Amino acid sequence: MSKKKSLEKLKDYHFEFKHITVLFIILFLFQLMVSFVNKASIKHFLNNTQEWYQKDAAEKLANVTTTSLELLLESLDTEKKVSSESSEKIIQSFNIILSQQALQHNIEQFCVIVNKDNKYYAIDEGKALYTFLVNNEIIDSSNHYDAAIKMYKNIGQELKKEEQIRTITTDNQTFNIFVPFMLRGGYIGAVYIKNTSNFSFISNQIISSYDETSIIYLSLIMLGLLAMYFISSYTVKERDEAQKLLYEENEKNLTKQIHYEKELVFTKRIYHTHHKAEKIMGFIKEDLRKLSPANINETNYRVTKYSNFISRVIYDMKWYDPPVQTIRNQIFNTNLNEVIKFIVDNIFLRLSTKSNAFEIKLELDENITPVHVNEFVIWEILEPLIQNSIEHGGDQNLIIKIKTYVNNEGQKIISISDNGKGISPDLLILENGIKRLFQENISTKTSSIQNSGYGCYIAYEITRRCGWQLDAANIPDGGCAFIITIKD
Repeated sequence: MSKKKSLEKLKDYHFEFKHITVLFIILFLFQLMVSFVNKASIKHFLNNTQEWYQKDAAEKLANVTTTSLELLLESLDTEKKVSSESSEKIIQSFNIILSQQALQHNIEQFCVIVNKDNKYYAIDEGKALYTFLVNNEIIDSSNHYDAAIKMYKNIGQELKKEEQIRTITTDNQTFNIFVPFMLRGGYIGAVYIKNTSNFSFISNQIISSYDETSIIYLSLIMLGLLAMYFISSYTVKERDEAQKLLYEENEKNLTKQIHYEKELVFTKRIYHTHHKAEKIMGFIKEDLRKLSPANINETNYRVTKYSNFISRVIYDMKWYDPPVQTIRNQIFNTNLNEVIKFIVDNIFLRLSTKSNAFEIKLELDENITPVHVNEFVIWEILEPLIQNSIEHGGDQNLIIKIKTYVNNEGQKIISISDNGKGISPDLLILENGIKRLFQENISTKTSSIQNSGYGCYIAYEITRRCGWQLDAANIPDGGCAFIITIKD
């Protein structure tokens, strides 16, 4: 289950061309960094291995040479007189041993360091070594080994005590090796070898080979990444173009759908207001039938108002959204109280079926100032709200109270309240910032009446175009109230 959720979550990510570019750069830099780190590790390993090998090889060479000298000295009896022929052979053997070390390309210095009368001497010639060993005399001592003698002074006592090979490293690649020189179990000095081993050509060859391998490896990876990059970028480009076409097609279809829905809504709105126009036309016909010299002025005023309202209804049938200047304009100077009185007296109280089922009370503030809104637009707002109270308030003893006043903030208020059943709580829930009561196709009528649920919707939309606010709420003592807040 978690795997399925992970895959679904992964599908939510939308990879763009820039994402692939960044991924490509990161992979290449990562591989380059790994190559450099690996190269540094190999180089460090080779240096450590080389240093260990050089030191071990130099010490073994010094030890073998010292052992050869010691074995040769074992055959020499210093207490007996040696013939000149034997002496020459021994001196020649010393010279061979000493000269062979000088032939080694890594060995720079080779000598035997001895101590006589608290002075240190370096012997690198067979005759001088023979003379010292047989006659205990120093002849022809070389002065090229001052540095070696200085180092030997520091470690001489320790070397004599421990009888272990000591190596002093200088310049990282130069090994100064001191091997205890023993004669018949007695310590007489040290064999010194200065060995400068240079295996850098091997390291360089290995590093060079690794560099070649790394270049080939990185080149192959680079080619693979480039191929993936171009294929992915081409795929993303094709996808983006397809999505662009899809979005354009969806936009066209959405535009068509919006136009279609607007036309459908507009048709329903026309149907909703058509029966109101029919009702007004009935009042006009009735007034014309009852026309007489005694009521001509009153009838003329009323029929003119009716006709202007019919004209406004017809005008609204021509537009989805009427221009703002036809709704609110400085040329309009409408008296709210007069509009409310006319609607109540000449619409709701004129119905032939009027009974004692409801009563309308007016509490109008005579000091309220006119508003710059078309009076028939106000008519379109108030008529459906009053009608809603009549239809949904109840069948008996319904009192509808219409009130105008100015609140503490100086705003004009029109209040339409009743003592009826009130508004269903579910209709007062906010959806997208608008109470459901003021949304389209929302109705509490139980009968299957088509095109219902437009009265409060139309009132809310027209109120919004006027720049006013319309709200609805239930009254704690029972009933409901529609509050119109007028902002000048």
